[in-house]
Amino acid sequence: MSGSRITALGHYQPARVLTNEDLAGMVDTSDAWITSRVGIRTRHIAGSDEPVDELAAHAAAKALAAAGRTPDEIDLVLVATSTAIDRSPNTAARVAARLGMPGPAVMDINVVCAGFTHALATADHAVRAGGAHRVLVVGADKMSDVTDWTDRTTCVLVGDGAGAAVVEAAAPGTESGIGPVLWGSVPEMGNAVRIEGTPPRFAQEGQSVYRWATTRLPEFARRACEKAGLTPADLAAVVLHQANLRIVEPLARRIGAVNAVVARDVVDSGNTSAASIPLAFSKLVEQGAVSAGDPVLLFGFGGNLSYAGQVVRCP
Repeated sequence: MSGSRITALGHYQPARVLTNEDLAGMVDTSDAWITSRVGIRTRHIAGSDEPVDELAAHAAAKALAAAGRTPDEIDLVLVATSTAIDRSPNTAARVAARLGMPGPAVMDINVVCAGFTHALATADHAVRAGGAHRVLVVGADKMSDVTDWTDRTTCVLVGDGAGAAVVEAAAPGTESGIGPVLWGSVPEMGNAVRIEGTPPRFAQEGQSVYRWATTRLPEFARRACEKAGLTPADLAAVVLHQANLRIVEPLARRIGAVNAVVARDVVDSGNTSAASIPLAFSKLVEQGAVSAGDPVLLFGFGGNLSYAGQVVRCP
Protein backbone atom coordinates (compact mmCIF):
# COMPACT_ATOMS: atom_id res chain seq x y z
CA MET A 1 0.00 0.00 0.00
CA SER A 2 1.18 3.49 -0.84
CA GLY A 3 0.48 6.52 1.32
CA SER A 4 -0.95 9.73 -0.08
CA ARG A 5 -0.25 13.43 0.05
CA ILE A 6 -1.93 16.73 -0.77
CA THR A 7 -0.16 18.20 -3.79
CA ALA A 8 -2.18 21.41 -4.18
CA LEU A 9 -5.06 23.44 -2.79
CA GLY A 10 -7.54 25.94 -4.21
CA HIS A 11 -10.47 27.97 -2.96
CA TYR A 12 -13.32 30.10 -4.24
CA GLN A 13 -15.78 32.58 -2.73
CA PRO A 14 -18.64 34.45 -4.42
CA ALA A 15 -18.11 38.13 -5.18
CA ARG A 16 -20.92 39.49 -3.01
CA VAL A 17 -19.83 40.42 0.53
CA LEU A 18 -22.45 40.73 3.27
CA THR A 19 -21.27 42.85 6.22
CA ASN A 20 -22.58 43.01 9.76
CA GLU A 21 -23.94 46.44 8.95
CA ASP A 22 -25.88 44.91 6.04
CA LEU A 23 -27.37 42.34 8.39
CA ALA A 24 -28.35 45.05 10.85
CA GLY A 25 -30.63 46.39 8.15
CA MET A 26 -32.26 42.98 7.72
CA VAL A 27 -32.79 41.71 11.29
CA ASP A 28 -32.59 43.04 14.85
CA THR A 29 -28.82 42.91 15.30
CA SER A 30 -25.70 45.06 15.17
CA ASP A 31 -22.03 44.82 14.35
CA ALA A 32 -21.18 44.96 18.06
CA TRP A 33 -23.64 42.15 18.89
CA ILE A 34 -22.32 39.88 16.15
CA THR A 35 -18.61 40.45 16.75
CA SER A 36 -18.93 40.03 20.52
CA ARG A 37 -20.75 36.71 20.20
CA VAL A 38 -19.28 34.99 17.15
CA GLY A 39 -16.38 37.16 15.96
CA ILE A 40 -17.59 37.34 12.36
CA ARG A 41 -17.37 40.61 10.41
CA THR A 42 -18.14 39.65 6.82
CA ARG A 43 -19.29 36.65 4.78
CA HIS A 44 -19.59 35.90 1.03
CA ILE A 45 -23.04 35.10 -0.38
CA ALA A 46 -23.66 33.37 -3.71
CA GLY A 47 -26.36 34.53 -6.10
CA SER A 48 -29.42 32.56 -7.08
CA ASP A 49 -27.65 31.67 -10.33
CA GLU A 50 -24.61 30.18 -8.53
CA PRO A 51 -25.38 26.60 -7.43
CA VAL A 52 -23.12 24.80 -5.01
CA ASP A 53 -21.55 22.66 -7.76
CA GLU A 54 -20.42 25.85 -9.51
CA LEU A 55 -18.67 27.03 -6.34
CA ALA A 56 -17.07 23.60 -6.03
CA ALA A 57 -15.92 23.55 -9.65
CA HIS A 58 -14.22 26.95 -9.35
CA ALA A 59 -12.21 25.80 -6.31
CA ALA A 60 -11.44 22.46 -7.96
CA ALA A 61 -10.15 24.11 -11.14
CA LYS A 62 -7.77 26.25 -9.08
CA ALA A 63 -6.46 23.23 -7.17
CA LEU A 64 -5.88 21.29 -10.39
CA ALA A 65 -4.02 24.23 -11.93
CA ALA A 66 -1.85 24.58 -8.82
CA ALA A 67 -1.05 20.87 -8.96
CA GLY A 68 -0.19 21.03 -12.65
CA ARG A 69 -2.82 18.39 -13.37
CA THR A 70 -5.46 18.19 -16.09
CA PRO A 71 -9.03 16.99 -15.42
CA ASP A 72 -8.46 13.72 -17.30
CA GLU A 73 -5.77 12.71 -14.77
CA ILE A 74 -8.27 12.48 -11.89
CA ASP A 75 -9.85 9.07 -11.25
CA LEU A 76 -11.99 9.87 -8.19
CA VAL A 77 -13.96 12.99 -7.25
CA LEU A 78 -15.24 13.39 -3.69
CA VAL A 79 -17.40 16.39 -2.80
CA ALA A 80 -18.32 17.09 0.82
CA THR A 81 -21.55 19.08 0.92
CA SER A 82 -24.86 19.19 2.78
CA THR A 83 -26.54 21.90 0.70
CA ALA A 84 -26.99 20.27 -2.71
CA ILE A 85 -30.60 20.83 -3.81
CA ASP A 86 -30.80 17.86 -6.16
CA ARG A 87 -30.18 14.24 -5.19
CA SER A 88 -29.09 13.13 -8.64
CA PRO A 89 -26.87 13.84 -10.49
CA ASN A 90 -24.84 14.29 -7.36
CA THR A 91 -22.60 17.31 -6.85
CA ALA A 92 -19.42 15.37 -7.62
CA ALA A 93 -20.82 14.29 -10.98
CA ARG A 94 -21.77 17.85 -11.82
CA VAL A 95 -18.30 19.10 -10.86
CA ALA A 96 -16.74 16.43 -13.07
CA ALA A 97 -18.98 17.50 -15.95
CA ARG A 98 -18.14 21.19 -15.47
CA LEU A 99 -14.43 20.37 -15.57
CA GLY A 100 -14.72 18.04 -18.57
CA MET A 101 -13.51 14.91 -16.79
CA PRO A 102 -13.87 11.81 -18.96
CA GLY A 103 -15.03 9.23 -16.41
CA PRO A 104 -13.95 9.43 -12.76
CA ALA A 105 -15.78 7.74 -9.91
CA VAL A 106 -17.98 10.41 -8.30
CA MET A 107 -19.29 10.50 -4.73
CA ASP A 108 -20.85 13.07 -2.43
CA ILE A 109 -20.12 12.87 1.30
CA ASN A 110 -22.59 14.52 3.68
CA VAL A 111 -21.08 14.93 7.13
CA VAL A 112 -21.95 18.64 7.22
CA CYS A 113 -19.18 20.69 8.87
CA ALA A 114 -16.87 17.67 9.24
CA GLY A 115 -17.39 16.68 5.62
CA PHE A 116 -14.04 17.73 4.19
CA THR A 117 -11.92 15.87 6.73
CA HIS A 118 -14.09 12.76 6.25
CA ALA A 119 -13.67 13.09 2.48
CA LEU A 120 -9.91 13.60 2.81
CA ALA A 121 -9.63 10.43 4.90
CA THR A 122 -11.71 8.54 2.32
CA ALA A 123 -9.40 9.75 -0.45
CA ASP A 124 -6.34 8.63 1.52
CA HIS A 125 -7.90 5.22 2.12
CA ALA A 126 -8.78 4.84 -1.58
CA VAL A 127 -5.20 5.62 -2.60
CA ARG A 128 -3.73 3.29 0.02
CA ALA A 129 -6.01 0.45 -1.10
CA GLY A 130 -5.13 0.99 -4.76
CA GLY A 131 -8.63 2.08 -5.75
CA ALA A 132 -7.47 5.50 -6.93
CA HIS A 133 -4.21 7.20 -7.86
CA ARG A 134 -5.27 10.86 -8.02
CA VAL A 135 -8.28 12.21 -6.15
CA LEU A 136 -10.00 15.58 -6.24
CA VAL A 137 -11.43 16.37 -2.79
CA VAL A 138 -13.78 19.34 -2.48
CA GLY A 139 -15.65 20.90 0.42
CA ALA A 140 -18.42 23.19 -0.81
CA ASP A 141 -21.56 24.61 0.76
CA LYS A 142 -24.08 27.27 -0.11
CA MET A 143 -25.41 27.89 3.38
CA SER A 144 -27.42 30.89 2.19
CA ASP A 145 -29.82 28.44 0.52
CA VAL A 146 -30.74 26.79 3.84
CA THR A 147 -30.76 29.86 6.09
CA ASP A 148 -33.74 31.65 7.62
CA TRP A 149 -32.72 35.25 7.03
CA THR A 150 -35.21 36.45 9.66
CA ASP A 151 -33.51 34.42 12.43
CA ARG A 152 -30.70 36.52 13.87
CA THR A 153 -29.24 33.58 15.82
CA THR A 154 -28.33 31.70 12.64
CA CYS A 155 -28.25 34.17 9.74
CA VAL A 156 -25.29 36.06 11.26
CA LEU A 157 -23.18 32.91 11.15
CA VAL A 158 -23.27 31.63 7.61
CA GLY A 159 -21.38 32.18 4.37
CA ASP A 160 -20.92 30.42 1.03
CA GLY A 161 -17.74 29.07 -0.54
CA ALA A 162 -15.62 26.12 -1.56
CA GLY A 163 -12.15 24.71 -1.06
CA ALA A 164 -10.41 21.85 -2.83
CA ALA A 165 -7.37 19.61 -2.58
CA VAL A 166 -5.64 17.33 -5.06
CA VAL A 167 -4.58 14.11 -3.34
CA GLU A 168 -2.03 11.84 -5.00
CA ALA A 169 -0.15 8.67 -4.15
CA ALA A 170 3.10 9.38 -2.35
CA ALA A 171 6.25 8.31 -4.16
CA PRO A 172 7.52 4.87 -3.10
CA GLY A 173 9.80 5.11 -0.11
CA THR A 174 8.62 8.59 0.88
CA GLU A 175 6.66 9.58 3.96
CA SER A 176 2.90 9.79 3.63
CA GLY A 177 1.61 13.35 3.72
CA ILE A 178 -1.81 12.51 5.20
CA GLY A 179 -1.82 11.06 8.69
CA PRO A 180 -4.29 8.54 10.12
CA VAL A 181 -7.77 9.90 10.73
CA LEU A 182 -9.41 10.13 14.14
CA TRP A 183 -13.17 10.20 13.58
CA GLY A 184 -16.48 9.47 15.25
CA SER A 185 -19.82 10.95 16.26
CA VAL A 186 -22.29 11.44 19.12
CA PRO A 187 -25.53 10.11 17.60
CA GLU A 188 -27.67 10.85 20.63
CA MET A 189 -26.81 14.54 20.23
CA GLY A 190 -27.30 14.59 16.47
CA ASN A 191 -30.18 17.07 16.65
CA ALA A 192 -27.90 19.74 18.10
CA VAL A 193 -27.06 20.85 14.53
CA ARG A 194 -29.73 20.39 11.87
CA ILE A 195 -30.56 21.12 8.25
CA GLU A 196 -34.05 19.74 7.85
CA GLY A 197 -37.62 20.48 6.84
CA THR A 198 -39.28 21.64 3.62
CA PRO A 199 -37.75 23.94 2.62
CA PRO A 200 -34.64 22.82 4.53
CA ARG A 201 -33.42 25.22 7.19
CA PHE A 202 -30.27 25.36 9.29
CA ALA A 203 -30.80 25.36 13.07
CA GLN A 204 -28.67 24.51 16.06
CA GLU A 205 -28.54 24.37 19.84
CA GLY A 206 -25.67 26.78 20.18
CA GLN A 207 -24.83 26.29 23.85
CA SER A 208 -24.79 22.49 23.55
CA VAL A 209 -22.48 22.66 20.56
CA TYR A 210 -20.18 25.16 22.30
CA ARG A 211 -19.86 23.02 25.44
CA TRP A 212 -19.23 19.84 23.46
CA ALA A 213 -16.70 21.45 21.13
CA THR A 214 -14.67 23.19 23.80
CA THR A 215 -14.65 20.34 26.34
CA ARG A 216 -14.57 17.09 24.35
CA LEU A 217 -12.79 17.97 21.12
CA PRO A 218 -9.35 19.00 22.51
CA GLU A 219 -8.75 15.39 23.56
CA PHE A 220 -9.78 14.08 20.14
CA ALA A 221 -7.52 16.59 18.38
CA ARG A 222 -4.56 15.56 20.54
CA ARG A 223 -5.26 11.91 19.71
CA ALA A 224 -5.17 12.77 15.99
CA CYS A 225 -1.69 14.21 16.57
CA GLU A 226 -0.63 11.04 18.42
CA LYS A 227 -1.80 8.93 15.50
CA ALA A 228 0.56 10.95 13.29
CA GLY A 229 3.45 10.47 15.74
CA LEU A 230 3.49 14.14 16.76
CA THR A 231 2.62 16.33 19.72
CA PRO A 232 0.48 19.47 19.44
CA ALA A 233 3.65 21.52 20.04
CA ASP A 234 5.08 20.11 16.78
CA LEU A 235 2.29 21.61 14.67
CA ALA A 236 2.97 24.54 12.36
CA ALA A 237 -0.72 25.34 12.00
CA VAL A 238 -4.16 24.35 13.23
CA VAL A 239 -7.13 24.57 10.87
CA LEU A 240 -10.35 23.86 12.74
CA HIS A 241 -13.85 24.00 11.34
CA GLN A 242 -14.58 27.71 11.27
CA ALA A 243 -17.79 27.51 13.34
CA ASN A 244 -17.34 30.84 15.08
CA LEU A 245 -14.40 32.59 16.64
CA ARG A 246 -15.64 31.94 20.19
CA ILE A 247 -15.27 28.21 19.55
CA VAL A 248 -12.13 28.28 17.38
CA GLU A 249 -9.94 30.27 19.78
CA PRO A 250 -10.56 28.38 23.06
CA LEU A 251 -10.47 25.04 21.27
CA ALA A 252 -7.10 25.87 19.70
CA ARG A 253 -5.72 26.90 23.11
CA ARG A 254 -6.91 23.71 24.80
CA ILE A 255 -5.33 21.51 22.14
CA GLY A 256 -1.93 22.87 23.25
CA ALA A 257 -0.56 23.80 19.83
CA VAL A 258 1.56 26.55 21.32
CA ASN A 259 3.77 27.09 18.25
CA ALA A 260 1.04 26.91 15.63
CA VAL A 261 -0.62 29.48 13.42
CA VAL A 262 -4.37 29.25 14.09
CA ALA A 263 -6.68 29.77 11.11
CA ARG A 264 -9.23 32.51 11.80
CA ASP A 265 -10.85 32.78 8.38
CA VAL A 266 -14.27 32.72 10.05
CA VAL A 267 -13.83 36.46 10.72
CA ASP A 268 -13.96 37.22 6.99
CA SER A 269 -15.90 34.24 5.62
CA GLY A 270 -18.36 33.17 8.30
CA ASN A 271 -19.30 29.53 8.82
CA THR A 272 -19.11 27.87 5.39
CA SER A 273 -19.72 24.33 6.72
CA ALA A 274 -17.81 21.70 4.69
CA ALA A 275 -15.95 24.45 2.82
CA SER A 276 -14.49 26.05 5.91
CA ILE A 277 -11.39 23.88 6.45
CA PRO A 278 -10.10 23.70 2.86
CA LEU A 279 -10.96 27.38 2.35
CA ALA A 280 -8.98 28.44 5.42
CA PHE A 281 -6.11 26.02 4.70
CA SER A 282 -5.80 27.18 1.10
CA LYS A 283 -5.63 30.81 2.25
CA LEU A 284 -2.87 30.04 4.79
CA VAL A 285 -0.79 28.42 2.04
CA GLU A 286 -1.51 31.24 -0.42
CA GLN A 287 -0.52 33.86 2.18
CA GLY A 288 2.75 32.07 2.99
CA ALA A 289 1.76 31.54 6.63
CA VAL A 290 2.89 27.91 6.33
CA SER A 291 5.60 26.28 4.23
CA ALA A 292 5.80 23.10 2.17
CA GLY A 293 6.20 20.08 4.40
CA ASP A 294 4.90 21.77 7.54
CA PRO A 295 2.63 19.60 9.74
CA VAL A 296 -0.90 20.99 9.96
CA LEU A 297 -3.80 19.67 12.01
CA LEU A 298 -7.14 19.70 10.18
CA PHE A 299 -10.11 19.05 12.43
CA GLY A 300 -13.77 19.19 11.42
CA PHE A 301 -16.77 18.97 13.71
CA GLY A 302 -20.44 19.82 13.78
CA GLY A 303 -23.53 18.25 12.18
CA ASN A 304 -24.60 14.80 13.51
CA LEU A 305 -22.18 15.83 16.20
CA SER A 306 -19.58 14.20 13.96
CA TYR A 307 -15.87 14.90 14.04
CA ALA A 308 -12.82 13.93 11.97
CA GLY A 309 -9.26 15.11 12.07
CA GLN A 310 -5.81 14.28 10.72
CA VAL A 311 -2.37 15.81 10.50
CA VAL A 312 -1.30 16.61 6.94
CA ARG A 313 1.85 17.98 5.39
CA CYS A 314 1.55 21.28 3.52
CA PRO A 315 1.83 21.05 -0.25
